[in-house]
Amino acid sequence: MEASLKFHSLLSFALVLALSIPFESAPADGFTLELVHRESLNSPFYNPADTRYQHVTNAIRRSISRVKRLDPSSVNAPGTPSAVIVSNNGEYLMNVSLGTPKSSILGIADTGSDLIWTQCAPCTDCFKQASPIFEPNKSSTYKAVSCRASQCGVIDQTSCGGGQCQYSYSYGDSSYTIGNLATETFALGSSSGGATSFPGVVFGCGRQNGGNFDDKVDGIIGLGGGPASLVTQLGTATGGRFSYCLVPFYSDGGKSSKLNFGADAAVTGRGTVSTPLIQKEPETFYYLTLEAVSVGETRIEFSSGSSPSEDEGNIIIDSGTTLTLLPQDFYKKIEAAVVKQVKLTRTADPTQVLSLCYSATTDEGLGIPPVTFHFKGADVELNPGNSFVRVAENVICFAVSSGDLSIYGNLSQMDYLVGYDTQNSKLSFKP
Repeated sequence: MEASLKFHSLLSFALVLALSIPFESAPADGFTLELVHRESLNSPFYNPADTRYQHVTNAIRRSISRVKRLDPSSVNAPGTPSAVIVSNNGEYLMNVSLGTPKSSILGIADTGSDLIWTQCAPCTDCFKQASPIFEPNKSSTYKAVSCRASQCGVIDQTSCGGGQCQYSYSYGDSSYTIGNLATETFALGSSSGGATSFPGVVFGCGRQNGGNFDDKVDGIIGLGGGPASLVTQLGTATGGRFSYCLVPFYSDGGKSSKLNFGADAAVTGRGTVSTPLIQKEPETFYYLTLEAVSVGETRIEFSSGSSPSEDEGNIIIDSGTTLTLLPQDFYKKIEAAVVKQVKLTRTADPTQVLSLCYSATTDEGLGIPPVTFHFKGADVELNPGNSFVRVAENVICFAVSSGDLSIYGNLSQMDYLVGYDTQNSKLSFKP
């Protein structure tokens, strides 16, 4: 409790290959994970009592909560692998194993924080957890990180206690974890079957943890851009490349999304467009440069009122935020262009979140124009299924809104293969 807490925001992948962990066996074709949205039929959190539209509403409301979690101003101090992933509160859940013998943990696969942590016994102040808490003293490969070890510097706000490296880590929604840093062997399944082991992964053994956690989760798997994240620590196992394809979570097909690492993550071929990944602080975020948005043939230039250099990296791409959010003045111009071109009857949003909704009982023949995001060097065209979302049986709403943070959300990304090449600072889209 003595160590002060520093905000570490939750957002999408950014990779700094500061650490490289040896691995015992990595398939040459890389690794693939399964991604299952919380509201999809395949999710263990799926509530059959909810209608399809309630599932959408739940996701939209969690999207708003996630923005708060991402926003640095909302911080409060607290008192090439594979796994099955499901979504929880707008994030994904990931099954991994750690320790010898192996213990399974289900953690939030957080694309915007760095620290990997789980609740550890003895736990002095922990949230309720359905599965057994990890017991370090039963693992032969567990090793506490000493205060003098270089690994003690993989995150900020560490301190020394009893010769061990202590950490504090908090999030924008007041969730937190406090404990000691350690190294352990992590095992993840691979796309070719079996499991791949990664010894010496730095993680947080949480002794005091709290916040907005479901009892089905055991902690967080940080997949962000700092040196403590799992993706960064895998190093040569991924080559700095990963990709994902998100299927619509509200579809009835029961298909799962995929997250690929290493050689499997290549995004090439016809229709592929690429834009630079911009390095800014905090390094966890994945920044892109948005130059304009077109509604049909009407192009609206992005302007923040700042100099052009300050508009570099003006939007974050995040797989865990449902909506796409833009600065209010910019959004209003886009909304006005949509209103001018869409001839449907306006109506109110039953979720009371989105400002532009129409009455529509069918998804066909609505006359909705394409909405194109003009990233630097890459034009990404959204079809009506990306730009509008059905929130009620007879209501569709524009899946773009205004916000304090500019975020390119997952409704806009669905049915695109999105690839991150962090070694070459490039992000690619392929329909």
